[in-house]
Amino acid sequence: MLRDLYICSIKDTNTMNSTRNKYLIPFIALTSLFFMWGFMTVIVDAFVPRLKEIFELTQWKANLVQAAWFAAYGLLSIPAGYLISKVDYKKGIIIGLAICGLGCLLFIPAASTRLYIFFLLALFTLAGGITILQVAANPYISVLGPESSASSRLNLAQAFNSFGTTIAPIFAVSFLLSDTIKSSEEIGQLGKTAKETYFASEAAAVQGPFMYIALFFLIMAALFAFVKLPKILGKDENSSGTYLDALNHKNLVLGMVGIFVYVGAEAAIGTNLVDYFMSMNMRERITQNSFMNGIASFVSEVFNGKSLTEIDAKGVVGTFVIFYWGGAMIGRLVGSYLTRIIAPGKVLVIFTIGAIFLLILTMTTGGLFSMWTVLGIGLFNSIMFPTIFTLAIDGLGDLKPKGSGLLCTAIVGGAFIPPLLGLAADTIGFKMAFIIPIICYAYIMYYGWSGHKHVASTQ
Repeated sequence: MLRDLYICSIKDTNTMNSTRNKYLIPFIALTSLFFMWGFMTVIVDAFVPRLKEIFELTQWKANLVQAAWFAAYGLLSIPAGYLISKVDYKKGIIIGLAICGLGCLLFIPAASTRLYIFFLLALFTLAGGITILQVAANPYISVLGPESSASSRLNLAQAFNSFGTTIAPIFAVSFLLSDTIKSSEEIGQLGKTAKETYFASEAAAVQGPFMYIALFFLIMAALFAFVKLPKILGKDENSSGTYLDALNHKNLVLGMVGIFVYVGAEAAIGTNLVDYFMSMNMRERITQNSFMNGIASFVSEVFNGKSLTEIDAKGVVGTFVIFYWGGAMIGRLVGSYLTRIIAPGKVLVIFTIGAIFLLILTMTTGGLFSMWTVLGIGLFNSIMFPTIFTLAIDGLGDLKPKGSGLLCTAIVGGAFIPPLLGLAADTIGFKMAFIIPIICYAYIMYYGWSGHKHVASTQ
């Protein structure tokens, strides 16, 4: 299936046979990386409501989880690009996977000590490994075929990223959000033995899953040692110019802002969905609606082995986060086709209008309708990252690796906008706080239109 989709993402039928033979295996290998960092990004989202209850945090402080995660992109993307230029892409990917495994293993002592700062350190380490993978894989995918179909190809790869984000909420509900977390007052009322038992069970709820994820990352690192990746960006990337040279391209700079606000908006919405639904008392509405209750019960019983009445309220509402990320997966598969037949910039404009419209609806309505409208934003988020990315590096030529590193640095937007939305939610409520992602999407709409005109002027 992936083979057929990849072939369909190539416009030029004259190059189809040679491209299929040369790039298909590397493309399949790299899409596994897209899957894993999508999966881990949503697992981090699940930590926000969990750590908020464990450490009794405000919404703003809970969103520092995302600050620790995305700060790695801002601090490490350019060093990651330098590392890759020295050791090549394949070794860089192996190093990135090994660091991801180390980051997951750090959750074991973090859970035992119950120190918030230790959790943030583990998240930062894991994100550092993911950063190396992003810096390597995004530009690599864009050149595994004709440049004219780069946006379609990256949308296809990002669809597998969205597959990871789609199944991650089920994993989170099953292992991270299913148990009831006690308040500090409730813990204080426990006897010594009961308290130690409770802390041990809390640690195990985190340690077990992350131990298996660490093992998976390390196995992937070993497998990549045997994968042959073609050298496609030249022997000496440092000879192709500097980061300052890349910054002279206006479209790249505007694209960096686009990546900054897009990642920030997507992460801000996804991170706060569980708490947003809790603020609207969605558990009661879900259990009273036969259709919604059926969905939540199915997920809980199949993946958690418990009835809906046995899991925590945040686990019940967290079930539906799958539709936010699942919409992104569907949208990217559709987007891979749309960006082949319609100018990518125009598609970007249409999708941002859809996201803004749904945000306005969720702000001005209530109940299950408000819930479904915010979940639907995932569908319109789908094509934004790959489309902004390919528009931004279009025409850079030999500066493309430098431009890619700068664009990955802009992913740091996820460290700033989620805490900002959390602070707004603490002061003016979730409904009004959604004005922040609306502003972000408005800029992306502008960039889509200007990027469309830029590409048209260079053709």
